[in-house]
This record gives sequence, structure tokens and C-alpha cells, in this order.
Amino acid sequence: MELGANIASKEAEDLQMEVMVNGVENEEGDVSKGNKLPHANSHGSKFKRIDSLDLESSTVSGLAAHGSNLVSVASILQLAFQSIGVVYGDIGTSPLYVFASTFTDGISHPDDVLGALSLIIYSLTLLPLLKYVFIVLWANDNGDGGTFALYSLICRHAKVSVVPNQQAEDRELSSYKLPLPSRELKRALKIKEALEKSNAAKTILLILALLGTSMVIGDGVLTPCISVLSAVQGIRQVDKSISQEAVAMISVAILVMLFSVQRFGTQKVGYAFAPAILIWYSSIAFIGIYNIVKYDTTVFRAFYPKYIFEYFRRDSQRAWISLGGIVLCVTGTEAMFADLGHFSVRSIQIAFTGIVYPALICAYVGQAAYLREFPQNVSDTFYKSTPRAIYWPMFAVAIVASIIASQAMISATFAIIKQSMSLGCFPRVTVVHTSSKHEGQVYIPEINYILMLACVIVTISFQDTTKIGNAYGIAVVGVMIVTSSFLTLVMLMIWQTHLLLVVIFVTVFGAIEFTYFSAVLYKFPQGGYLPTAFAAVLLFVMYVWHYVHVKRYAYEVEHKVSTEHMLSLGSSLDVTKVPGIGLLYTELAQGVPAIFEHFMRNLPARHSVLVFVCVKYLPVNTIPAEERFVFRRIGPKEHKIYRCVARYGYRDTRTGNVEFENQLLESLREFIEFDYIRTNDINRQSQPEGNSSNSGESIVNIEAASENEVMKACRMVRVNEELEFLENARKSGVVYLLGDSEVIANKDSSLFKRFIVNFAYNILRRNCRKGQAALEIPHKNLLQVGMTYYI
Repeated sequence: MELGANIASKEAEDLQMEVMVNGVENEEGDVSKGNKLPHANSHGSKFKRIDSLDLESSTVSGLAAHGSNLVSVASILQLAFQSIGVVYGDIGTSPLYVFASTFTDGISHPDDVLGALSLIIYSLTLLPLLKYVFIVLWANDNGDGGTFALYSLICRHAKVSVVPNQQAEDRELSSYKLPLPSRELKRALKIKEALEKSNAAKTILLILALLGTSMVIGDGVLTPCISVLSAVQGIRQVDKSISQEAVAMISVAILVMLFSVQRFGTQKVGYAFAPAILIWYSSIAFIGIYNIVKYDTTVFRAFYPKYIFEYFRRDSQRAWISLGGIVLCVTGTEAMFADLGHFSVRSIQIAFTGIVYPALICAYVGQAAYLREFPQNVSDTFYKSTPRAIYWPMFAVAIVASIIASQAMISATFAIIKQSMSLGCFPRVTVVHTSSKHEGQVYIPEINYILMLACVIVTISFQDTTKIGNAYGIAVVGVMIVTSSFLTLVMLMIWQTHLLLVVIFVTVFGAIEFTYFSAVLYKFPQGGYLPTAFAAVLLFVMYVWHYVHVKRYAYEVEHKVSTEHMLSLGSSLDVTKVPGIGLLYTELAQGVPAIFEHFMRNLPARHSVLVFVCVKYLPVNTIPAEERFVFRRIGPKEHKIYRCVARYGYRDTRTGNVEFENQLLESLREFIEFDYIRTNDINRQSQPEGNSSNSGESIVNIEAASENEVMKACRMVRVNEELEFLENARKSGVVYLLGDSEVIANKDSSLFKRFIVNFAYNILRRNCRKGQAALEIPHKNLLQVGMTYYI
């Protein structure tokens, strides 16, 4: 993956750190040289204005906060209420199947229940509560969570991104400020430097991000299957004649219904589900307390960790294998972080510590108390421990809760796919924003139906929660390990945490997670291969898309056209200017794309106003609307050729075509006005100061004032003329110019590369959303020219 660094260095070579006089790009896509304009900083010293459109387009304000926007207490509590219905359904339904998955061969010793319960208690305390609620949630990317949010956060603080269109200057937008020298700062700088120099490290970080994303999506498939199946199986306790096949078909019907309501959005689903899941947590807590009082109050001894050691001492291999079932008590933990963009840190923390954690502890302790009395019922602990008087109400609530459990990972899947797509690591799909208040709440129709189909296939194929549980564990622990790896880098390089605390974090959580991972790998043949297969397929798709995306961008950089050559085409090809505005889309933030010359040679005409538009996604979650557009001129002013970079974060949504067009042209008007004012200021400041005597100062001042008034009047005339020209061109119509490019591997490429580019990528490209559809361009305003990229 050396390509990303090579692109960045090639782009950096094109950028000259000069002061702009008239804002005209030269043949390399830079700004023409002129007299230097001094500016004073806050200390009175002078510096040069760094005149790089790419640097300017990569610098936005408001990126330092870690999702710390102030919100009212009422809003936080409202979000906390919604989060119960969206985030915590998965971890809340774990009591349906944890003990059954832990003791698949029955309970051999009465104290084994205490050992397993102790493991569950400390797993819930250390992983969801301590690690995620109090540590991981604060590693958000300005309020957004998930694997890609961590990856983008690291990319902003070190030049390690291999995603195209992120040049060397992009690190200027980082909130990484250098404080006073300290031991932690020096260590952070050394780590940052080592990562930036290592292409292998960059590749590993990208693959980890893609792998974590793939596993979260795998969770989105397995969670609905195991949750709904485990709940519906309760009906067999009443009527043994109901077959497992019938249970599976009932589960499929419920799953289809669940995915059908996703289009209504997270907010509506959250409001609808939150009361039901709140009833669920209250019910399992009540049943847990009831079982403790009725069967065994001494079960609280499990809070003493010695029972864990005794559990392993009795039969270490059996205890180790059972960890594959115990780890299911923390399923859905990653949803707290992945769904953070839908809510807020405080709301997630309040909901978990105030409701979820206490209810789960009560539920597991109560089930353990029941199993101490009836160990033979371990295969169906939840329903057997439910009092007969409330069996049917609990069965109904369990069905609803299982549906809600699926919602957590479905929402997380939508959010994380949008992130990866914005960063060029996933094929284009339709993203629907379902809330006007919370940008992170999205719905992706294509992914929704693919998840539904996958869930139906898995449910019908396995028909057993034990096998699905074996598969589930690998995905759960795998995502946790990826998150811990990224968080360690964040602690060392960004937070600059004391080294002793980092060592404690890595030692404690690394030991726990890798121990669990070794246990779930043991069950690979019994269903563990399923998430591995999911992750492998998704990783392949994402890597192929990203690989060709990088190669394609490298081709554009290598074949970009100089400004002089572009201007000479007008005379050599006898180009005709037609009234109107042409918006030519390109991925380049510097230089003229090769597709423009292709346009000119095939159609020797151009619009009277031409704007090169680069839609650039930066490794940040959002960019303020007032800083969306950055403009430059290309060539002399009379040519009316401009460059525009439209910046977006991975959580931002591109507005509709009409609104985008209005915003762009309004920003262009502001740029034209500012450009004339700036040019006049530069010319005035560059004039040599006179050495007039005191007696002649008044005459000089009067002459200078008169000259300034004349220049101001002339400037306003030129501004009004250009703005009027722009308005007339707009009335003539706006046309969008796009290249319909085909990507083909070079003839001397290896067989594997030809398979990746010519076969795999082209299948993805033909089946994903087209560029004009993603940009919401009206068909009547679209002009395309085909072009082939040989990479």
C-alpha cells in the first residue's frame, strides 16, 4: 500500500508555499507567484500565507471537541430513553441463552454455577461497564463511534491514511495541538513518526479497520437470528409437539417484519421499542430477585472471584471451553460505541449504569440461584426459572425484546457502512437520513434487504441457538480486539496517557479478550466458521473497492493536464463558448483532470462559466455548512474558469441537487467579491511608501484618497460585471459534466490484479449506485463522456 504515500508526496510537490496576488493557478495547479503579502500573527511576527487550495480545503474549524457539544439535561434523558430501545436490546436478551450455551453438556458440579456466574459478573463489569462505558466512549470522533471513527481519528493525528484525496497537508486539520514538552508528548511524537514512516503500519491499520467493520456487519446478521430463535423456542415448553422447524419459520416471519419497519428510521423505532425494552429489563430484574429469595440467597458468594479459580481447578479444559458460552453475556457491547452517533456519550452512560447493568446482574444471579436448585434445567434456564403465573406475559415480552435486540446491531451496521462508504472503502449505496435532528440516524435500503436475506438463510439453516452462539462469539470478541488495538494507539498518541495506565489497560483487557478469543476459536467447526466467512467476503469487497479507488486516483494525478495546456486547447481546437454554467466533477483538488481534455477533443465547446468541482470527504465526522466550499480561479479572470472543493465529513449528507447548486453558486458569488477586494488590498500594500516631507503630507493624502476612490469605483464596476455575467450564465442553464469511466488493468498486470480490477471491481461497480444518482443530478442536465483508465 505504498501508493497512498506516493500520491500524497506527488501532490505535495505540486504545492508552492507562496503568497497569492491575483489567485490564478499556474500550470501545476498552484497559484501564480507575486509580491509577498505580510501578515502579522498574534505575536506581531510575520509569516507567509500558505497558498494551497488543498491545504485550505482541509482546514476546518471546530474539530477539537470530542463530541462535547452542550445539550440540555432533558435532551440527554430523552436520548437515554431512546437508546434503551435501540442500543441495549442485544445485551439485554443474552439471559435467554447464556447459561444454556455455557453448560452444553450439563452441570457436573454444583459450584460450577457459582464459577460461571462469577465469570459473567466480572465480564459484565470489566468489558461493557469499565472498558466501553467509561473509556471507549470517550474515544469518539466528535460524537461519532465505531471502528472507522477510531481509524479516522488516528488518521487525523498522524499521516497514516491510505485513502485517496487525503494529501500530506490534511494533518493540518487535526485537533492535535502540541502542548508544553513532556515525556508523554515526546513518546506520542515518536509513535506518530514511526507510523508515518511505515507503509506496513498504514496497511495494517486499514485492514484492522476493514476487519472490524466486517465483523460488526456480521453481528448484524447473527444477532437477529439468535435473539429471535431463543425467544420463540419458549413456546415448546408449553407444547412439545411444535417442531424446531416450525419455531424457525415463526422466527423468519418475525425477522421479515423487523427489517420491513427499518425504513421508518431509528428515532421512530427507538420511541416505539424503548417502553417495551424498559418493561423487559424490569421484568428480568424482578424475576431474578424472586429466584434469589425463593431458591438460594447464598448465590451472592459469586461476587467473590475465588470461585472462578476453583471452577478452573476442578476441570480446566471444560471451564475453558465454557468461556465460549459465557462471552455471550457481553454481546451487543460494541453497539454502545457503534451507535454513539445516534445518541450521545452521556445518554449511553446513563442508560447502562442506571438501568441495564443492575437489571442484568439481577437476572443472572437469579438464574444461578434457580440452577443451584434445578441444575438439570440448564438447557432452558430462562423459561424454566420464570414463575408459571407470568409465563405467557414474559413469553410475549421476550419476543418483543428479541426483536429489539436485533435493532441494536442493525442500526450499528447502517452507521458504520455509511462511514466506510464516505471514506472510499465501500461501494456506493443509498443512504437515507431518517431524522432532521440527529445526523447519525440513517437507513440503507440495499444493506437492509441483504441483512434480511442473510438472517433468513442462517435461521433456516441452523435452527439451533447453540450453533449460532458458537458463531456469534467469534464476531463479538473479534470486534472487541480491534477496538482495543485502536484505543491503545489513541491513548498513546492522542490522549498521551501515562505509560503505566496504558500497560495496565493492555494487560488487563488484552488478557481477557484473547482468553475469550481462544475459547471461541475452539468452536470454529461447530459454527464458528460462519462469521469468519462473512468477514472474509466483506473484507474482500471493501478491500477491492478501496484498492481500485486508490489506483484510479493515482491515474488521475499522473495524467492531470497543466493549466497552460488547457487554455491552449481553446485556440488549437477552435473551441466554441456556449451560454451557461458547466460543473465538471473531478476527484482532483489540484490540477486539471484528463477527462476535461477528453471532453474538449470529443466536443470542442465549453460553457461560458466553467467550474471544476471536487467533492472531497475528509477524515472528520462533519464540516460546518459555512465552510463547505473553497474556490480558486484557474487562468486569467476573463476566462471565467474556477475550481471548487466541496468538503464533507463521513457523517455529512450531501443536500439535494437544487440546494447544492444554489449553495455552490452563492459561495462563488462571495468568492468573486472577495477576490477583487483582496487583489486591490495586495496591490495597495505592495506600493512603495513615499518619503514626503511634513508640509506635503496633506497633498499626498488627498491624492492617495482620490486614487483609492477611483480604484474602488473601478473595482465595483468589474465585480458587478462579473456577477452579472455569472447570473446571465446561470439563467442559460447549469449542466453537469461527468466522465463515464471504465477501469481496466494494464496488459502487463498479474493475473490476480486483472481478476481484482477487470472482474471483481467491475461487478461491484455495475451493481452499486451510479455516480450521477449519488450526486442527485437530473438526467436532463447531465452530459457524460466515456473514458478508460488503465491502471
